[in-house]
Amino acid sequence: MNVELRHLRALAAIGDDGTITGAAAALGISQPALSRTLDQMERRLGALLVERTTRALQLTPEGKRLWEHAHVILAHLDDALAEVTTGPRPLRVGFSWGALGRHTVPLLRGWRATRPDVPVSVHRLGDPEPALRRGDIDLAFLRVLPRDDAFYVLPLFREQRIAAVAEGDPLASRTRLRLADLADRRVALCATAATTSAGLWPVGGRPDTGLHVENADEWLTVIATGEAVGVTGEATAHSHPHPDVHYLAIEDAPTITVHLAWAPVPAHPEIAAFRDYARSTIGAAEPAGAIP
Repeated sequence: MNVELRHLRALAAIGDDGTITGAAAALGISQPALSRTLDQMERRLGALLVERTTRALQLTPEGKRLWEHAHVILAHLDDALAEVTTGPRPLRVGFSWGALGRHTVPLLRGWRATRPDVPVSVHRLGDPEPALRRGDIDLAFLRVLPRDDAFYVLPLFREQRIAAVAEGDPLASRTRLRLADLADRRVALCATAATTSAGLWPVGGRPDTGLHVENADEWLTVIATGEAVGVTGEATAHSHPHPDVHYLAIEDAPTITVHLAWAPVPAHPEIAAFRDYARSTIGAAEPAGAIP
């Protein structure tokens, strides 16, 4: 089979945008030219990559897998070409909205002090996993394991779950809570923090979890106004303090394991060094919660 870079770029753009119109504009070519490139690629592979309807496009399972690979291949190629003229790029590290809490700044400052030759570019993302799959970042700190075995994953430490309630809420006067204290409340769930669900509570004693928000700012707002309460990892209290939100420990909630993930084919030569540094640094700072 004879698949060219233009084929991979075409599939990557189509999968990203979801339309021929938008993908063609992103690539700077005409819609008919993009359609011909896609047709040619499918003929050469002998596989349907994109389901076409009159209203939308959708990647087939085969197309989605190749779309993910295409992003990684193109990212590696672009990095290699850029390195010829600008030198090695920074190590790109992805965080979720809570980052690593109190570990975030010491970790990055320490790396900069010990490895000034390898700058780190930090990317705060709602969900770092898709960016890791596309090769947009080199490593990601995750609180939810990837949906498959496409990555290497290193467990780093465990963090406590905490509740978030409005200042003035009767629960705010407590020093700590149990999950049952929230069973008669409305718990806001955030689309970018999948560590909380109704499954934390036993059947028959579950709160109302019907309120869904899209990001940390919306989550904090509905809690601050008293519309709901929240459950999150302890890093949130450090990374997202709010004058009208009070955080409390939940003594009987299961802990959350924070992982470091990277692709089996390293996209940066210093991935292993950063991995080992993160493990040793956070492990030393978390003797009770670190994972051997």
